[in-house]
Amino acid sequence: MPTLENDRPTGICRPGSQDFDRVIDAFNERLFNIPYPTEASALFAPIDYTIESGGKRLRPTLLLRMAMACGADAMDAIDSAIGIELFHNFTLLHDDIMDNADVRRGRPSVHRRWNDNVAILSGDAMLTIASGYMNSMPGDTGRCIFELFTKTALEIYQGQQLDMEFEDRDDVSVDEYIRMIRLKTSVLLGCACRIGAMLGKASDYACKAAYDFGDNLGLAFQLRDDLLDTFGDPVLFGKQIGGDILNKKKTWLLISALEQGNREDICSALDAKTDDAEKIESVKSIYRSLDLDVKCQQLVDAYAQRAISALDRMALGNVHSDYFRSLATDLSQRQA
Repeated sequence: MPTLENDRPTGICRPGSQDFDRVIDAFNERLFNIPYPTEASALFAPIDYTIESGGKRLRPTLLLRMAMACGADAMDAIDSAIGIELFHNFTLLHDDIMDNADVRRGRPSVHRRWNDNVAILSGDAMLTIASGYMNSMPGDTGRCIFELFTKTALEIYQGQQLDMEFEDRDDVSVDEYIRMIRLKTSVLLGCACRIGAMLGKASDYACKAAYDFGDNLGLAFQLRDDLLDTFGDPVLFGKQIGGDILNKKKTWLLISALEQGNREDICSALDAKTDDAEKIESVKSIYRSLDLDVKCQQLVDAYAQRAISALDRMALGNVHSDYFRSLATDLSQRQA
């Protein structure tokens, strides 16, 4: 198991203060020591395996930091942060089964390390445990948090359904794609930020602004991910680029190319019987000819700016505002 120090969020999730470092340490201590039932312990081994694989911990960091920014004792927000992180990892575990993915975070995915049945059942257990953490806050605030969580979970499932449907469609529009990634990715970041604000007893207006910050941050994050998968540096990105091209995945780049370019040329390049490297370069050349690499980054920057504008509506103190502003900038320029 990684040490807590080594697993502390780094890079885009840098904590930014000694007080918050202590919160993160407490979060990690609790996350790595979830009190599972003793019977049928093999059910929970894949959960620990998933947690130990690391990750950016972006969603719990947003929740905890927003709670602190809105005046809450962030230690009181740790249960909700654990619930958000477990839920996020549950979605990844099931995604890997549906995508038949072999690797997650540099390690064999759960369904490869064990098998599909184990991955499905342990994923179900992870969802149930996550729901317990999300439903642990008493009173009206707790009820509202759980209602938001369940609404968000259903939206994420809707996003996954749309993503699967897009695989069999050749007429997906950019607007439909943005709607899909908002449901599949962004709403959970919005949920995390809003829960943090709710725990800090922020006004409804401020809670809505917190949600909008996370929502737009998520769109910037996913679009940047699309860009990096095709145009990123494989050394910095941590994996080979071009996977979306080889899998003909409906991304903003491909959908925009089909809308703006010569559909026949694009389909021909995707279906060419050439080696992978040549196919990737051929499609990238089409994207560049349409300036899609530049346009995609402009859209990333626009969503990051919308996130910052939402943040400004909250009128947070300078320290917290500067942290979230830096986070939005880092996400929009990240290389990994």
